Amino acid sequence: MDLLEYQVKEWFTKIGIPVLPSQRIDHPTDLKRLKIHYPIVLKSQVHAGERAKAGGVRFVETTIDAIAAARSIFNLPILGQLPEVLLAEAKYDIEQEFYLAVVLDTAVCRPVLLGCTEADDIDWESADEKMQYVVVEQEFSPFYARRLALKMGLQGALMQSISTVVEKMYQLFVEKDLDLVEINPLGVSPSGQVMALNGSISVNERAIGRHPDIAKIATKMVNHHTSSKTIRNLGDWDVVEMNGKIAILGNGAGLVMATLDLVVNSGGKPGVCLNLRHASITETSPTTFKSRLEKALKNLTTDKSIQVILINFLGSISQGTEVSEVIRNFVESDMSEVKPFMARSNGNKNRRENSFPHLVVRLAGSEFETARKYLATLKTPTDTSIVVVENLDEGVAEAVRLAKSTVHKKF
Repeated sequence: MDLLEYQVKEWFTKIGIPVLPSQRIDHPTDLKRLKIHYPIVLKSQVHAGERAKAGGVRFVETTIDAIAAARSIFNLPILGQLPEVLLAEAKYDIEQEFYLAVVLDTAVCRPVLLGCTEADDIDWESADEKMQYVVVEQEFSPFYARRLALKMGLQGALMQSISTVVEKMYQLFVEKDLDLVEINPLGVSPSGQVMALNGSISVNERAIGRHPDIAKIATKMVNHHTSSKTIRNLGDWDVVEMNGKIAILGNGAGLVMATLDLVVNSGGKPGVCLNLRHASITETSPTTFKSRLEKALKNLTTDKSIQVILINFLGSISQGTEVSEVIRNFVESDMSEVKPFMARSNGNKNRRENSFPHLVVRLAGSEFETARKYLATLKTPTDTSIVVVENLDEGVAEAVRLAKSTVHKKF
């Protein structure tokens, strides 16, 4: 998960990395209440590079010019992205520019400090010749930061200033479980003052759940970029969102995708497809396979476009009994809700608008026999069907048949 520049600058400020006075702009009229002095630079906040070349960075000297420029930038797509926020920042006189980064090197499984005396438009094809690096082989100490500065050819006060920035970057890298902290460029004024003029941060997605503040950011991103209420309720689970009638639940990403392909090849239309093997990356409290299944079923029932839920669990399901229990509770809640509705509708059995979709359950693994026999005994007095199979092709065919045969009426 990558942060926007204004978010990066907020983190830099908290950790002690010097940044320019800036202000978040949500609407052009916010510039009438600007708290920083002109001239300023307005920056489009999108997850895309080449903002300046695309016209997403403008220097302005008056409020009138700033509002006009902001309106233009808000309506300027950069690589297909329109900004929701702009960053207004004070202008800065630069004498030198540097590139700095702390990155997780998966090849050596260690953090690596990077530094270059060229910045901004780095030619990455020839970067190996100019980029200096230091592998943090043991517990971090200021020695590593100074070593990088020396390899970059820095001396005196500038070496100390940049070493201090690198130390802060590494501190942030460890505290937030990051994959990358980058400053590009780090500007140096004629007086020798250093300033992070632009920065990038990539968060390790599997570590988000350990940080409530990052989880909130991730949840907002998910809610903003999805139109489905079902997906918003589930957070950023491992999910594929489509517009069909058949929801797919699996316990592995490959299994879910294979099931999706089979449904399509059989003439069906997949809807929400969820991998329950892992918890949502924004989940800060412990979850179990059982709790994730309960939450998925509960949320899928609120999506009236879903007419069939195809459950496909493969392998040794250590919670086999619990899975059966969840499905039983699901069926019993179906029964309890449909009875009062049938009374109100004079016995009409078509009740998808007020109850649950059909279930097709495919369980293959060490506990399949026990779970299959138990689930086969579950019946409802409504038109809800529970089909339990071991063969995936058979399960897919049944799910597609049920989806096509279901009459979806609204009352």
